[in-house]
Amino acid sequence: MSLFIKKSIQSLLAASAESDKSLKRTLGPTALIALGIGAIIGAGLFVRTAAAAGGNAGPAVTISFIIAAIGCALAGLCYAEFASMIPIAGSAYTYSYATMGEFIAWIIGWDLVLEYALGAATVAIGWSQYLNDLLMTFFGTSIPYEWSHSPFQSAGGVHGIVNLPAILIIFLLTMLLIRGTAESAVVNNIIVMVKVAIVLLIIGFGWQFINPLNHTPYMIPADAGTVKLSTGVLHDYATTGNHGWFGVLRGASIVFFAFIGFDAVSTAAQEAKNPQKDMPLGILVSLVICTALYILFSHVLTGIASYKEFLTQGSEASVSYAIRHHMPGYEWLAKLVTVAILAGFSSVILVMLMGQTRVFYTMSIDGLVPPVFSKLHPKHRTPYKSQWLFFVFVSLFAGFVPDSIVGDMVSIGTLFAFVLVCVGIFILRSTDPDLNRPFKTPLYFIVCPLGAIVCLFMIASEGWENWARLIVWLIIGFIIYFGYGIKHSKVRLGADKTPLDPPNPKFVD
Repeated sequence: MSLFIKKSIQSLLAASAESDKSLKRTLGPTALIALGIGAIIGAGLFVRTAAAAGGNAGPAVTISFIIAAIGCALAGLCYAEFASMIPIAGSAYTYSYATMGEFIAWIIGWDLVLEYALGAATVAIGWSQYLNDLLMTFFGTSIPYEWSHSPFQSAGGVHGIVNLPAILIIFLLTMLLIRGTAESAVVNNIIVMVKVAIVLLIIGFGWQFINPLNHTPYMIPADAGTVKLSTGVLHDYATTGNHGWFGVLRGASIVFFAFIGFDAVSTAAQEAKNPQKDMPLGILVSLVICTALYILFSHVLTGIASYKEFLTQGSEASVSYAIRHHMPGYEWLAKLVTVAILAGFSSVILVMLMGQTRVFYTMSIDGLVPPVFSKLHPKHRTPYKSQWLFFVFVSLFAGFVPDSIVGDMVSIGTLFAFVLVCVGIFILRSTDPDLNRPFKTPLYFIVCPLGAIVCLFMIASEGWENWARLIVWLIIGFIIYFGYGIKHSKVRLGADKTPLDPPNPKFVD
Protein backbone atom coordinates (compact mmCIF):
# COMPACT_ATOMS: atom_id res chain seq x y z
CA MET A 1 0.00 0.00 0.00
CA SER A 2 1.25 3.49 -0.82
CA LEU A 3 3.23 5.45 1.76
CA PHE A 4 1.10 8.43 0.77
CA ILE A 5 -2.31 7.05 1.69
CA LYS A 6 -4.50 9.94 2.86
CA LYS A 7 -6.98 10.33 5.66
CA SER A 8 -10.31 11.60 4.36
CA ILE A 9 -11.56 15.04 5.37
CA GLN A 10 -14.88 13.39 6.31
CA SER A 11 -13.27 11.09 8.87
CA LEU A 12 -11.31 13.99 10.32
CA LEU A 13 -14.47 16.04 10.77
CA ALA A 14 -16.27 13.08 12.32
CA ALA A 15 -13.39 12.64 14.75
CA SER A 16 -13.62 16.29 15.79
CA ALA A 17 -17.15 15.88 17.19
CA GLU A 18 -17.19 16.20 20.97
CA SER A 19 -18.02 13.16 23.07
CA ASP A 20 -17.35 11.81 26.53
CA LYS A 21 -14.22 10.16 25.15
CA SER A 22 -12.84 13.25 23.37
CA LEU A 23 -11.12 16.44 24.44
CA LYS A 24 -13.49 18.99 26.01
CA ARG A 25 -14.43 22.18 24.07
CA THR A 26 -13.80 25.00 26.56
CA LEU A 27 -11.88 27.72 24.68
CA GLY A 28 -13.47 30.87 23.21
CA PRO A 29 -11.90 33.49 20.86
CA THR A 30 -10.37 35.57 23.65
CA ALA A 31 -8.78 32.50 25.19
CA LEU A 32 -7.40 31.43 21.80
CA ILE A 33 -5.88 34.86 21.09
CA ALA A 34 -4.38 34.89 24.59
CA LEU A 35 -3.15 31.34 24.00
CA GLY A 36 -1.33 32.54 20.88
CA ILE A 37 0.17 35.60 22.57
CA GLY A 38 1.04 33.48 25.58
CA ALA A 39 3.02 31.09 23.39
CA ILE A 40 4.61 33.75 21.19
CA ILE A 41 5.94 36.31 23.69
CA GLY A 42 8.59 34.57 25.74
CA ALA A 43 12.14 33.33 25.37
CA GLY A 44 12.19 34.31 21.71
CA LEU A 45 11.76 37.96 22.64
CA PHE A 46 13.60 38.13 25.96
CA VAL A 47 16.50 35.78 25.12
CA ARG A 48 16.81 35.11 21.38
CA THR A 49 16.55 38.80 20.40
CA ALA A 50 19.79 39.60 22.18
CA ALA A 51 21.44 36.43 20.84
CA ALA A 52 20.56 37.31 17.23
CA ALA A 53 21.62 40.94 17.65
CA GLY A 54 24.89 40.10 19.36
CA GLY A 55 25.89 37.21 17.13
CA ASN A 56 24.64 38.12 13.67
CA ALA A 57 22.30 40.99 12.90
CA GLY A 58 23.29 43.79 15.25
CA PRO A 59 20.71 46.62 15.43
CA ALA A 60 19.29 45.30 12.14
CA VAL A 61 17.68 42.53 14.19
CA THR A 62 14.54 44.63 13.64
CA ILE A 63 14.82 43.72 9.93
CA SER A 64 15.36 40.10 10.97
CA PHE A 65 12.06 40.26 12.83
CA ILE A 66 10.31 41.69 9.79
CA ILE A 67 11.65 38.89 7.56
CA ALA A 68 10.63 36.25 10.10
CA ALA A 69 7.22 37.91 10.48
CA ILE A 70 6.63 37.81 6.73
CA GLY A 71 7.34 34.08 6.65
CA CYS A 72 5.09 33.52 9.67
CA ALA A 73 2.28 35.70 8.27
CA LEU A 74 2.25 33.78 4.99
CA ALA A 75 2.31 30.46 6.82
CA GLY A 76 -0.24 31.82 9.32
CA LEU A 77 -2.75 32.47 6.55
CA CYS A 78 -2.36 28.85 5.44
CA TYR A 79 -2.68 27.61 9.04
CA ALA A 80 -5.85 29.69 9.44
CA GLU A 81 -7.49 28.06 6.40
CA PHE A 82 -6.55 24.57 7.60
CA ALA A 83 -7.65 25.24 11.19
CA SER A 84 -11.08 26.52 10.11
CA MET A 85 -11.56 23.64 7.67
CA ILE A 86 -10.23 20.78 9.83
CA PRO A 87 -10.95 21.79 13.45
CA ILE A 88 -9.17 18.89 15.12
CA ALA A 89 -6.12 18.62 17.36
CA GLY A 90 -2.87 17.82 15.61
CA SER A 91 -1.92 21.03 13.81
CA ALA A 92 0.27 20.59 10.70
CA TYR A 93 0.36 16.82 11.22
CA THR A 94 -3.40 16.51 10.71
CA TYR A 95 -3.40 18.89 7.76
CA SER A 96 -0.64 17.05 5.91
CA TYR A 97 -2.39 13.69 6.54
CA ALA A 98 -5.37 14.95 4.53
CA THR A 99 -3.35 16.56 1.74
CA MET A 100 0.00 14.83 1.26
CA GLY A 101 -0.50 11.43 2.83
CA GLU A 102 0.56 9.41 5.85
CA PHE A 103 4.32 9.36 5.34
CA ILE A 104 4.55 13.15 5.04
CA ALA A 105 2.16 13.45 7.99
CA TRP A 106 4.46 11.28 10.07
CA ILE A 107 7.47 13.42 9.14
CA ILE A 108 5.56 16.54 10.19
CA GLY A 109 4.27 14.98 13.41
CA TRP A 110 7.74 13.81 14.32
CA ASP A 111 9.17 17.16 13.28
CA LEU A 112 6.71 18.99 15.55
CA VAL A 113 8.45 17.38 18.53
CA LEU A 114 11.34 19.69 17.68
CA GLU A 115 8.99 22.67 17.78
CA TYR A 116 6.90 21.99 20.86
CA ALA A 117 8.87 19.67 23.14
CA LEU A 118 12.27 21.22 22.47
CA GLY A 119 10.65 24.65 22.35
CA ALA A 120 9.45 24.07 25.90
CA ALA A 121 12.96 22.95 26.86
CA THR A 122 14.53 26.10 25.36
CA VAL A 123 12.17 28.40 27.22
CA ALA A 124 12.67 26.45 30.46
CA ILE A 125 16.42 27.11 30.16
CA GLY A 126 15.69 30.83 29.73
CA TRP A 127 13.39 30.64 32.77
CA SER A 128 16.30 29.25 34.78
CA GLN A 129 18.52 32.19 33.74
CA TYR A 130 15.98 34.76 34.88
CA LEU A 131 15.29 32.87 38.11
CA ASN A 132 18.95 33.28 39.03
CA ASP A 133 18.69 36.95 38.11
CA LEU A 134 15.67 37.30 40.41
CA LEU A 135 17.40 35.52 43.30
CA MET A 136 20.44 37.76 42.95
CA THR A 137 18.31 40.90 42.71
CA PHE A 138 16.08 40.26 45.72
CA PHE A 139 18.14 37.97 47.93
CA GLY A 140 21.76 38.53 46.90
CA THR A 141 22.29 34.87 46.07
CA SER A 142 21.83 32.47 43.18
CA ILE A 143 21.63 28.78 42.44
CA PRO A 144 25.19 27.42 42.01
CA TYR A 145 26.36 27.42 38.38
CA GLU A 146 26.77 23.66 38.24
CA TRP A 147 23.12 23.11 39.27
CA SER A 148 21.62 25.67 36.86
CA HIS A 149 23.56 24.90 33.66
CA SER A 150 24.09 21.91 31.38
CA PRO A 151 27.26 19.77 31.37
CA PHE A 152 28.21 21.41 28.05
CA GLN A 153 28.51 24.87 29.65
CA SER A 154 31.25 26.37 31.77
CA ALA A 155 32.24 29.75 33.21
CA GLY A 156 35.21 30.72 35.34
CA GLY A 157 36.47 27.16 35.40
CA VAL A 158 33.15 25.82 36.75
CA HIS A 159 31.29 23.25 34.64
CA GLY A 160 27.55 22.71 34.71
CA ILE A 161 26.05 19.41 35.87
CA VAL A 162 22.27 19.75 35.43
CA ASN A 163 19.81 22.64 35.07
CA LEU A 164 17.53 21.87 38.00
CA PRO A 165 15.35 25.05 37.87
CA ALA A 166 14.45 24.27 34.23
CA ILE A 167 13.28 20.78 35.22
CA LEU A 168 11.34 22.21 38.18
CA ILE A 169 9.21 24.60 36.09
CA ILE A 170 8.44 21.85 33.56
CA PHE A 171 7.26 19.61 36.40
CA LEU A 172 4.97 22.28 37.89
CA LEU A 173 3.38 23.14 34.53
CA THR A 174 2.91 19.48 33.69
CA MET A 175 0.89 19.14 36.90
CA LEU A 176 -1.25 22.14 35.89
CA LEU A 177 -1.91 20.79 32.39
CA ILE A 178 -3.01 17.44 33.77
CA ARG A 179 -5.52 19.33 35.89
CA GLY A 180 -7.31 20.67 32.80
CA THR A 181 -7.22 22.92 29.73
CA ALA A 182 -9.74 25.49 31.00
CA GLU A 183 -7.82 25.94 34.27
CA SER A 184 -4.58 26.28 32.33
CA ALA A 185 -6.17 28.89 30.04
CA VAL A 186 -7.21 31.06 33.02
CA VAL A 187 -3.65 31.06 34.36
CA ASN A 188 -2.34 31.80 30.86
CA ASN A 189 -4.70 34.79 30.39
CA ILE A 190 -3.45 36.42 33.59
CA ILE A 191 0.19 35.90 32.65
CA VAL A 192 -0.39 37.27 29.13
CA MET A 193 -1.75 40.56 30.49
CA VAL A 194 1.26 40.92 32.79
CA LYS A 195 3.95 40.28 30.20
CA VAL A 196 2.35 42.42 27.48
CA ALA A 197 2.25 45.26 30.03
CA ILE A 198 5.95 44.71 30.76
CA VAL A 199 6.89 44.81 27.07
CA LEU A 200 5.00 48.10 26.70
CA LEU A 201 6.76 49.54 29.77
CA ILE A 202 10.18 48.62 28.37
CA ILE A 203 9.34 50.22 25.02
CA GLY A 204 7.84 53.33 26.64
CA PHE A 205 10.51 54.01 29.26
CA GLY A 206 13.43 52.70 27.21
CA TRP A 207 12.79 54.91 24.17
CA GLN A 208 14.32 57.98 25.87
CA PHE A 209 17.54 56.04 26.57
CA ILE A 210 18.19 55.02 22.96
CA ASN A 211 21.72 56.01 21.97
CA PRO A 212 21.86 56.69 18.19
CA LEU A 213 25.49 55.52 18.18
CA ASN A 214 24.33 52.02 19.06
CA HIS A 215 22.31 51.99 15.83
CA THR A 216 25.27 53.15 13.72
CA PRO A 217 26.04 51.26 11.57
CA TYR A 218 22.68 49.52 11.49
CA MET A 219 24.09 46.27 10.09
CA ILE A 220 27.24 44.66 11.45
CA PRO A 221 30.15 45.54 9.11
CA ALA A 222 32.80 43.05 8.07
CA ASP A 223 35.43 45.04 10.02
CA ALA A 224 33.53 44.88 13.32
CA GLY A 225 36.40 42.87 14.80
CA THR A 226 36.22 40.11 17.41
CA VAL A 227 34.64 39.74 20.84
CA LYS A 228 35.98 37.51 23.60
CA LEU A 229 33.18 35.50 25.17
CA SER A 230 32.98 34.43 28.82
CA THR A 231 34.09 30.95 27.76
CA GLY A 232 37.28 32.41 26.31
CA VAL A 233 36.20 31.77 22.70
CA LEU A 234 36.65 34.61 20.20
CA HIS A 235 33.59 35.56 18.17
CA ASP A 236 34.73 36.92 14.80
CA TYR A 237 32.17 39.17 13.11
CA ALA A 238 34.02 38.88 9.81
CA THR A 239 33.09 35.21 9.59
CA THR A 240 30.55 34.48 6.86
CA GLY A 241 27.06 34.70 8.27
CA ASN A 242 27.96 37.04 11.13
CA HIS A 243 27.53 40.37 9.37
CA GLY A 244 25.72 42.20 6.57
CA TRP A 245 22.57 40.91 4.92
CA PHE A 246 23.55 37.29 5.46
CA GLY A 247 23.82 38.06 9.16
CA VAL A 248 20.36 39.63 9.07
CA LEU A 249 18.96 36.52 7.37
CA ARG A 250 20.72 34.28 9.89
CA GLY A 251 19.28 36.54 12.60
CA ALA A 252 15.83 35.98 11.10
CA SER A 253 16.21 32.21 11.49
CA ILE A 254 17.25 32.78 15.13
CA VAL A 255 14.48 35.21 16.10
CA PHE A 256 12.03 33.05 14.16
CA PHE A 257 11.89 31.14 17.43
CA ALA A 258 10.18 34.23 18.85
CA PHE A 259 7.16 33.66 16.59
CA ILE A 260 6.75 30.00 17.37
CA GLY A 261 3.48 29.73 19.18
CA PHE A 262 0.87 31.19 16.84
CA ASP A 263 0.57 27.75 15.26
CA ALA A 264 0.19 26.24 18.73
CA VAL A 265 -3.31 27.74 18.64
CA SER A 266 -4.17 25.24 15.91
CA THR A 267 -3.31 22.32 18.20
CA ALA A 268 -6.19 23.39 20.45
CA ALA A 269 -8.75 23.24 17.62
CA GLN A 270 -10.53 20.28 19.19
CA GLU A 271 -10.90 22.23 22.43
CA ALA A 272 -12.31 25.40 20.80
CA LYS A 273 -16.02 26.17 21.18
CA ASN A 274 -16.41 27.55 17.64
CA PRO A 275 -13.25 26.48 15.78
CA GLN A 276 -14.33 27.48 12.25
CA LYS A 277 -14.67 31.12 13.27
CA ASP A 278 -12.34 31.46 16.23
CA MET A 279 -9.24 29.54 15.06
CA PRO A 280 -8.29 31.98 12.23
CA LEU A 281 -8.97 34.87 14.62
CA GLY A 282 -6.75 33.40 17.32
CA ILE A 283 -3.89 32.69 14.90
CA LEU A 284 -3.84 35.94 12.92
CA VAL A 285 -4.68 38.46 15.67
CA SER A 286 -2.04 37.05 18.04
CA LEU A 287 0.53 37.14 15.23
CA VAL A 288 -0.20 40.78 14.29
CA ILE A 289 -0.07 42.01 17.89
CA CYS A 290 3.21 40.26 18.63
CA THR A 291 4.91 41.38 15.40
CA ALA A 292 4.31 45.04 16.23
CA LEU A 293 5.60 44.58 19.77
CA TYR A 294 8.68 42.68 18.57
CA ILE A 295 9.85 45.34 16.13
CA LEU A 296 9.48 48.14 18.68
CA PHE A 297 11.08 46.08 21.47
CA SER A 298 14.15 45.05 19.44
CA HIS A 299 14.67 48.63 18.26
CA VAL A 300 14.68 49.87 21.86
CA LEU A 301 16.85 47.05 23.24
CA THR A 302 19.62 47.47 20.64
CA GLY A 303 19.44 51.23 21.08
CA ILE A 304 19.91 51.04 24.84
CA ALA A 305 22.93 48.71 24.76
CA SER A 306 25.57 47.92 22.14
CA TYR A 307 24.94 44.66 20.31
CA LYS A 308 28.40 43.40 21.31
CA GLU A 309 27.41 43.42 24.98
CA PHE A 310 24.82 40.74 24.27
CA LEU A 311 27.59 38.24 23.56
CA THR A 312 29.60 39.05 26.68
CA GLN A 313 28.43 40.33 30.07
CA GLY A 314 24.84 40.75 28.90
CA SER A 315 24.45 37.30 27.35
CA GLU A 316 22.20 35.98 30.14
CA ALA A 317 19.07 37.80 31.37
CA SER A 318 19.89 40.37 28.68
CA VAL A 319 16.85 42.60 29.16
CA SER A 320 17.45 43.06 32.89
CA TYR A 321 21.13 43.67 32.16
CA ALA A 322 20.38 46.41 29.63
CA ILE A 323 18.00 48.19 32.01
CA ARG A 324 20.37 48.05 34.99
CA HIS A 325 23.43 49.23 33.09
CA HIS A 326 21.95 51.72 30.64
CA MET A 327 18.71 53.06 32.18
CA PRO A 328 19.73 54.84 35.43
CA GLY A 329 16.85 55.35 37.81
CA TYR A 330 14.89 52.41 36.47
CA GLU A 331 16.33 49.63 38.60
CA TRP A 332 12.77 49.01 39.81
CA LEU A 333 11.81 48.21 36.22
CA ALA A 334 14.60 45.64 35.98
CA LYS A 335 13.20 43.91 39.07
CA LEU A 336 9.66 44.02 37.70
CA VAL A 337 10.85 42.73 34.33
CA THR A 338 12.57 39.75 35.92
CA VAL A 339 9.41 38.71 37.77
CA ALA A 340 7.19 39.26 34.73
CA ILE A 341 9.54 37.39 32.41
CA LEU A 342 9.53 34.39 34.72
CA ALA A 343 5.74 34.40 34.57
CA GLY A 344 5.80 34.98 30.81
CA PHE A 345 8.17 32.12 30.17
CA SER A 346 5.90 29.90 32.23
CA SER A 347 2.96 30.59 29.92
CA VAL A 348 5.06 29.74 26.86
CA ILE A 349 6.17 26.44 28.35
CA LEU A 350 2.54 25.75 29.27
CA VAL A 351 1.32 26.21 25.69
CA MET A 352 4.24 24.29 24.17
CA LEU A 353 3.68 21.29 26.44
CA MET A 354 -0.03 21.36 25.70
CA GLY A 355 0.60 21.58 21.94
CA GLN A 356 3.01 18.64 22.00
CA THR A 357 0.70 16.28 23.82
CA ARG A 358 -2.23 17.24 21.56
CA VAL A 359 -0.22 16.40 18.43
CA PHE A 360 0.73 13.00 19.84
CA TYR A 361 -2.85 12.50 21.06
CA THR A 362 -4.02 12.71 17.45
CA MET A 363 -1.16 10.56 16.16
CA SER A 364 -2.04 7.95 18.78
CA ILE A 365 -5.72 7.99 17.77
CA ASP A 366 -4.46 7.33 14.21
CA GLY A 367 -2.38 4.40 15.44
CA LEU A 368 1.00 5.85 14.45
CA VAL A 369 2.26 6.00 18.05
CA PRO A 370 1.25 3.77 21.00
CA PRO A 371 -2.19 4.12 22.67
CA VAL A 372 -0.63 5.49 25.87
CA PHE A 373 -0.39 8.91 24.20
CA SER A 374 -4.18 9.15 23.78
CA LYS A 375 -5.12 7.79 27.21
CA LEU A 376 -7.30 10.47 28.87
CA HIS A 377 -7.61 11.17 32.57
CA PRO A 378 -10.95 9.75 33.81
CA LYS A 379 -11.90 13.03 35.51
CA HIS A 380 -10.06 15.87 33.72
CA ARG A 381 -10.13 14.34 30.20
CA THR A 382 -6.54 15.38 29.52
CA PRO A 383 -3.82 13.09 28.05
CA TYR A 384 -2.15 12.73 31.43
CA LYS A 385 0.12 9.77 30.65
CA SER A 386 1.43 11.51 27.56
CA GLN A 387 2.01 14.62 29.68
CA TRP A 388 4.20 12.66 32.09
CA LEU A 389 6.16 10.99 29.30
CA PHE A 390 6.92 14.33 27.70
CA PHE A 391 7.86 15.75 31.09
CA VAL A 392 10.69 13.22 31.18
CA PHE A 393 11.68 13.82 27.54
CA VAL A 394 11.64 17.63 27.75
CA SER A 395 13.48 17.58 31.09
CA LEU A 396 16.37 15.64 29.57
CA PHE A 397 16.97 18.44 27.05
CA ALA A 398 16.25 21.30 29.46
CA GLY A 399 18.50 19.84 32.11
CA PHE A 400 21.44 18.65 30.04
CA VAL A 401 21.64 20.60 26.72
CA PRO A 402 22.49 24.32 26.22
CA ASP A 403 19.74 26.65 24.96
CA SER A 404 21.73 27.64 21.85
CA ILE A 405 21.65 24.06 20.52
CA VAL A 406 18.06 23.34 21.52
CA GLY A 407 16.80 26.68 20.21
CA ASP A 408 18.36 26.19 16.78
CA MET A 409 16.84 22.71 16.54
CA VAL A 410 13.43 24.21 17.30
CA SER A 411 13.76 26.85 14.58
CA ILE A 412 14.80 24.52 11.76
CA GLY A 413 12.16 21.95 12.69
CA THR A 414 9.38 24.52 12.77
CA LEU A 415 10.42 26.16 9.51
CA PHE A 416 10.29 22.76 7.85
CA ALA A 417 6.74 22.25 9.16
CA PHE A 418 5.69 25.67 7.87
CA VAL A 419 6.95 24.85 4.39
CA LEU A 420 4.78 21.75 4.23
CA VAL A 421 1.71 23.60 5.54
CA CYS A 422 2.04 26.16 2.74
CA VAL A 423 2.48 23.38 0.18
CA GLY A 424 -0.49 21.52 1.69
CA ILE A 425 -2.93 24.39 1.12
CA PHE A 426 -1.72 24.76 -2.46
CA ILE A 427 -2.28 21.04 -3.10
CA LEU A 428 -5.70 20.95 -1.42
CA ARG A 429 -7.00 23.87 -3.50
CA SER A 430 -6.36 21.73 -6.59
CA THR A 431 -7.40 18.30 -5.33
CA ASP A 432 -10.47 19.36 -3.27
CA PRO A 433 -11.65 22.77 -4.56
CA ASP A 434 -15.24 22.27 -3.32
CA LEU A 435 -14.47 21.71 0.37
CA ASN A 436 -16.18 24.06 2.83
CA ARG A 437 -13.63 26.72 3.78
CA PRO A 438 -14.91 29.12 6.48
CA PHE A 439 -11.63 31.02 6.02
CA LYS A 440 -9.78 31.17 2.71
CA THR A 441 -6.12 32.08 2.27
CA PRO A 442 -6.20 35.18 0.02
CA LEU A 443 -4.27 34.95 -3.26
CA TYR A 444 -3.24 31.40 -2.31
CA PHE A 445 -1.40 30.94 -5.62
CA ILE A 446 1.00 33.66 -4.45
CA VAL A 447 0.85 33.33 -0.66
CA CYS A 448 1.50 29.58 -0.52
CA PRO A 449 4.61 29.43 -2.76
CA LEU A 450 5.99 32.67 -1.29
CA GLY A 451 5.51 31.42 2.28
CA ALA A 452 7.36 28.20 1.46
CA ILE A 453 10.17 30.12 -0.26
CA VAL A 454 10.70 32.59 2.61
CA CYS A 455 10.85 29.74 5.13
CA LEU A 456 13.25 27.79 2.89
CA PHE A 457 15.54 30.82 2.70
CA MET A 458 15.66 30.98 6.50
CA ILE A 459 16.35 27.24 6.64
CA ALA A 460 19.19 27.71 4.14
CA SER A 461 20.86 30.18 6.50
CA GLU A 462 21.10 27.55 9.25
CA GLY A 463 24.54 26.08 9.87
CA TRP A 464 25.48 22.53 8.84
CA GLU A 465 25.32 21.43 12.49
CA ASN A 466 21.58 22.15 12.58
CA TRP A 467 21.04 20.34 9.29
CA ALA A 468 22.93 17.34 10.67
CA ARG A 469 20.79 17.28 13.83
CA LEU A 470 17.60 17.51 11.75
CA ILE A 471 18.70 14.62 9.53
CA VAL A 472 19.57 12.43 12.55
CA TRP A 473 16.22 13.29 14.14
CA LEU A 474 14.34 12.35 10.95
CA ILE A 475 16.23 9.05 10.67
CA ILE A 476 15.14 8.15 14.21
CA GLY A 477 11.59 9.02 13.19
CA PHE A 478 11.78 6.79 10.10
CA ILE A 479 12.90 3.87 12.25
CA ILE A 480 9.89 4.32 14.56
CA TYR A 481 7.44 4.77 11.66
CA PHE A 482 8.54 1.70 9.71
CA GLY A 483 8.98 -0.32 12.90
CA TYR A 484 5.66 0.58 14.55
CA GLY A 485 3.52 3.26 12.88
CA ILE A 486 3.03 1.71 9.46
CA LYS A 487 1.96 -1.60 11.07
CA HIS A 488 -0.63 -0.01 13.37
CA SER A 489 -1.97 2.76 11.12
CA LYS A 490 -5.77 2.81 11.46
CA VAL A 491 -6.13 4.29 8.00
CA ARG A 492 -4.35 1.25 6.58
CA LEU A 493 -6.32 -1.14 8.78
CA GLY A 494 -9.61 0.57 7.98
CA ALA A 495 -10.33 1.27 11.62
CA ASP A 496 -10.91 4.99 11.02
CA LYS A 497 -13.74 4.44 8.56
CA THR A 498 -16.97 6.35 9.21
CA PRO A 499 -20.40 6.14 7.54
CA LEU A 500 -19.40 9.26 5.59
CA ASP A 501 -16.54 7.44 3.88
CA PRO A 502 -17.11 5.60 0.62
CA PRO A 503 -16.51 1.82 0.68
CA ASN A 504 -13.03 0.74 -0.21
CA PRO A 505 -12.41 -2.91 -1.18
CA LYS A 506 -8.83 -2.64 0.08
CA PHE A 507 -10.18 -2.53 3.64
CA VAL A 508 -12.36 -5.63 3.31
CA ASP A 509 -11.07 -8.73 5.12
